[in-house]
Amino acid sequence: MQRQKAKFVDGAVANKIPKKIAEEIFVVIDKFANYGFNKSHAVAYSFVAYQTAYLKANYTAEFLAANLTNEYGNPDKVTLLLEDCRKLKIPVKSPDVNRPTVKFTVDNVEIIFGMSAITNVRVNAGKEIERAHKELGRNFTSIYDFTINTDTRIVNKRALEGLVLSGAFDSVKGDRAQNFTAIEHALSFGSKVQSANFNQKDSLFGEIEEEIQIEEPELPDVEAWTHKDTLAKEREALGFYLSDHPLRKFEAEYNSFSTIKLGDPETFKNAEFVRACGVVTSIRTRIDRSGRNMAFFTLDDFSGSCECIMFGKVYSECGDLIQPDSTIMVFGKLESSGDAVKLHADDAIALSDAAAKLTKSIGILLDIEKHAPSTITLVKQIFEKYSGNIPVIMYVRTNVSSKRFIVDYKVSLSDVFVKEIQNLFGDDSIAYQTM
Repeated sequence: MQRQKAKFVDGAVANKIPKKIAEEIFVVIDKFANYGFNKSHAVAYSFVAYQTAYLKANYTAEFLAANLTNEYGNPDKVTLLLEDCRKLKIPVKSPDVNRPTVKFTVDNVEIIFGMSAITNVRVNAGKEIERAHKELGRNFTSIYDFTINTDTRIVNKRALEGLVLSGAFDSVKGDRAQNFTAIEHALSFGSKVQSANFNQKDSLFGEIEEEIQIEEPELPDVEAWTHKDTLAKEREALGFYLSDHPLRKFEAEYNSFSTIKLGDPETFKNAEFVRACGVVTSIRTRIDRSGRNMAFFTLDDFSGSCECIMFGKVYSECGDLIQPDSTIMVFGKLESSGDAVKLHADDAIALSDAAAKLTKSIGILLDIEKHAPSTITLVKQIFEKYSGNIPVIMYVRTNVSSKRFIVDYKVSLSDVFVKEIQNLFGDDSIAYQTM
């Protein structure tokens, strides 16, 4: 292995990998070599690893679609895979009755969500939608058009509810609130039209082809769901967020302050006291021995979820934050319980307040290869525009290293300041620093 080290490091540097990182990777490889499997086992593992890496590198969308199909029963794993797709810039489209597919499939480098992964939509229902769409030879135009042309004994009320909540009817007339409210009427309407068509074919003049003029009912006039409600209902149907995530607008706070990823146990190692950012997705309360309310709630981030416990004293102080779909930061201790890990919450704050309460300085990442020298002038103008008392540190990244510069500007934190910096340097360009 020692003889291979120089060859490995030199090759990595030639491929624009920093020497320090290449040496760290080799240390990991060397450690595994010392641990060692027997050779036949190692060869088999390495061959499968090579095949998997080849597929992920050369057929990335197909590889991830296959994994999503395989793991859709495990929301935490699906959440991780969806985050991988986002980072790799591979769009995952919501299920769509006009692009029906039973399993996750790839269409024009986009992953189409498999309908069999939606709550109450079974494989048979997905296949029936595929059949009806193909036989119709055109797109469905409304939920009424859909129920006229599908077998509603297979695609029943519960299946339709799951389809609407998950966004599968977003490509037809009406919004989700209207289509959800219309489900029962649409099923009744579709059944009547199908019955009329059958009776005509079975009549004395059934062989005479005559188009029946059908006037579809108007969709109900109901108030559209808020974005927050839409995402909550989508999660109800899928088990995870898909079209968006309530945490997305706090991504800089999440990346800056969270010390663990809730769906990644590797981040729990040696982490006794932690900060976790996420969305409260479920909550139940009970009375403790002292007669006070305590809470058990689930916190969900981009990587997965974790069960949290908040005892009476803390809950009496922070209970107003522990509400369904609220975005919060929890401070606490991790506790292992068998295969599961629980977070004992000692404190909590609204994520919208986190930057103002915890930030000691602002870090801004500038990439020499991506950003022209003229952007320096623009960023100075932004600093002057939002002058304040928070120090600014610039991190300038080159091919082989990253350099840190403390600049002579101090700024005030605001959403508009952050947005202008992100528009200039990218969404991942800003970090709130606690030191």
